[in-house]
Amino acid sequence: MLRIHFTPEDLTRVRVAPGPDFLWEITNSVQTLQRTDGERVFGAWRRWVRPRLPESRRLLSPLLPPHGYSPDFLTPTSGDRTTLGAAVDTLLGTPRPRLRAELTRLAGTRRLPGWAAALAEGDPDALARLGKALHAYQVEALVPHWRHVRVALEADRALRTRHLMDGGTEALLAGLGPDVHWRPPVLEVTYPVDQHLRLNGRGLVLQPSFFCWPTPTTLADSDLPPVLVHPIQHAADWADTAGATEPATGRSPLGRLLGQTRADLLRATRTGCSTVEAARMLQVTHPAVSQHMNVLRGAGLTTTVRTAGRAFHVATAEGRALLAAEDGWAGRGPGLNPRP
Repeated sequence: MLRIHFTPEDLTRVRVAPGPDFLWEITNSVQTLQRTDGERVFGAWRRWVRPRLPESRRLLSPLLPPHGYSPDFLTPTSGDRTTLGAAVDTLLGTPRPRLRAELTRLAGTRRLPGWAAALAEGDPDALARLGKALHAYQVEALVPHWRHVRVALEADRALRTRHLMDGGTEALLAGLGPDVHWRPPVLEVTYPVDQHLRLNGRGLVLQPSFFCWPTPTTLADSDLPPVLVHPIQHAADWADTAGATEPATGRSPLGRLLGQTRADLLRATRTGCSTVEAARMLQVTHPAVSQHMNVLRGAGLTTTVRTAGRAFHVATAEGRALLAAEDGWAGRGPGLNPRP
């Protein structure tokens, strides 16, 4: 069990990360790739990605075992993380004593390859090799699906925002899924080891992760800026798109019915979104969002509220029923973090 201890000040300093964290998605997906559970969610992706990862997988897997300790330096909490390049630069700038300490701890739990010793000493060639592996892994394993990842995390952020608006910070914490329980002033999280994280006024960042599985995770060093990385609800068509070389278009029943862009927009309105948010999620223009929303609204699937010059779109009961039917098409009902 992970127990996160809050003070009254911490409750005012909880925030939801604005989008996917490149290095958390890499680390979580490398670990998920080595697991055998979660077949319904990740099975097709695993089968697709394994033959495409010769070198980068061999380098990253020993550092990121599917169970137990993984070094914190692989997911830095400081520096510029707005791009993968900037995040990797921050990672490669980890002080040598920290590299040595964390890799020594990892070596105490499993046998590491010989190059890990050079990495622990901050050898420039070893660090450059790690940086290249991270970039190669992102390109080979995640970029073909990154649009799907980003849209899913935007939808999760909208859901968290709605919980916060409706019930405050405590509702936000209580709504993080079946493995998280809010027992004031402690957030209890299902975890493979017993760990206490005392926030002491530092607040907490909630980082949704597409590839986090099956339970939330955090950093091992409680002195680092506190973060809780948690799984998200996966869209019904993820199993269909994951097995394609490029993301499939319109392969889900809802996509075939409405067209992929309108299907994605309808999914975004499950928890509500503005025109600006929808355009950013789907990487389309604002006029395109407005045009597609006009069609969805005319069909009675969404409604639009305008306030302070902004349009906010929400699925109607009919739209939510169609989305619920899509969940049924995928062979499961809606719910956070479904297990195999």
